[in-house]
Amino acid sequence: MTENRIEREISIAAPVERVWAVLTEPEHVGTWFGQGSPTPVDLRPGGTMHLDHGEWGQFPTTIVTVDPPNHFSYRWASAYPGEQAVEGNSTLVEFTLTPEGDGTHLRVVETGFAELVIPEERKEGASYESHSQGWSEQVVNVQKYAEQLAA
Repeated sequence: MTENRIEREISIAAPVERVWAVLTEPEHVGTWFGQGSPTPVDLRPGGTMHLDHGEWGQFPTTIVTVDPPNHFSYRWASAYPGEQAVEGNSTLVEFTLTPEGDGTHLRVVETGFAELVIPEERKEGASYESHSQGWSEQVVNVQKYAEQLAA
């Protein structure tokens, strides 16, 4: 079995629309994922969302799917900071939001590690292992952030 798919799920005590905003709006993405400042987001298929991952670099992701408020995906070239994410240099990150009572069930799936060539000096921050640990932390960041926002 190859390490090609990371899947994380979490329940969030916030409505789907709020979690969608947290995942896609500039002022929110920069807080739960980045360095706290707004993240430029061109929210459309083919658009770019710029992720500031601090010491790991700046990442212009390429948005693939925008289906509010249930599905959002982008390509992320985590092994190639500064390069636009395209097929061949990136993984695919997919967010699926499902209503769960008054809250939201969030599923995050990242795939494509088996096909990705990661330079040796980037493996610490771009490998399957790194992202597997990272998404375990990031879904909790999304949960905490979405739950503390004013309704």
